[in-house]
Amino acid sequence: MDPAVALIRTTLNTASLAAPRLAGRAAFELYRHPLRRSRLRPGEREVHDRAVTGTLRHGDARVVVHRWGDGARPVLLMHGWRSRASRFAHLVPRLRELGLTAVGYDAPGHGDSGGRTATVLDHRTVALRLQEQYGGFEAVVAHSLGVNAAFLALREGLRAERLVAFSGASELSWLPTAFCDRLGLNATVERELRRREASGAMFPGVADIRTHFDAAREPGEIALPILVAHDEEDDVVPFSHARRLRAAYGEQLELLATRGLGHRRILGEPTVLDQVTGFLAAGADSGAGPGRRVADGPGRTVGAA
Repeated sequence: MDPAVALIRTTLNTASLAAPRLAGRAAFELYRHPLRRSRLRPGEREVHDRAVTGTLRHGDARVVVHRWGDGARPVLLMHGWRSRASRFAHLVPRLRELGLTAVGYDAPGHGDSGGRTATVLDHRTVALRLQEQYGGFEAVVAHSLGVNAAFLALREGLRAERLVAFSGASELSWLPTAFCDRLGLNATVERELRRREASGAMFPGVADIRTHFDAAREPGEIALPILVAHDEEDDVVPFSHARRLRAAYGEQLELLATRGLGHRRILGEPTVLDQVTGFLAAGADSGAGPGRRVADGPGRTVGAA
């Protein structure tokens, strides 16, 4: 066990016995701030260094924006929690081969950007700010919590022709439980964490978190082709989130299910990226049409339904 995690577990669980609100406040601060920033990986550096880099201001934070291409036919890349734009390094060359411009950003508190943290609301706002510059997008490609932010942004004015969602969170009510389970925090801490989240401290102005951040609500509001790629063994965002999106969006959504790639390796798996680039190149008419494909091991397609 990570010694830091063990210390957090012992300290907060012990504190919750005598001072539950204090323990909940400490857990909430850990919950809303990345424990560490994701660093640039060696396999990402070459692509990362080829980007044209700029910045925009979001509140008090300087947000770093990366662009691969001249700006024509832009595709917006939205990363997840404790991640960064460079995680899409394997996809960027494929987008360029299609004549698309890849536009990604490091959210506040992530990657090379300033600030301490970013919620789904911050991702949405940054996406809409980038739209002011690019005038809409050929597609949005998102990963993990970035998927939830993408659905929210699309409901609130982001314009795109299609959406690719890797390992996406269809809703956010499961997050406090997942956070506490990973750290081994007890039910008292989780209850106080949820109370603080519901109080508006995390999402100011949002009255009903469960409904507001539900990517499956009112599917008719998002009238574009969707490709969801999700591993059945994902230990961060359960595969049930993909099933939930498929049930909500029906034939509008194509589900690419993989095995053995987990939450993160799916972003770099060549066979998965083949499916993604085909979807982006040909839209709703690509391949065999909407359905469910299953990729085994390194991404080999073994079945469809």
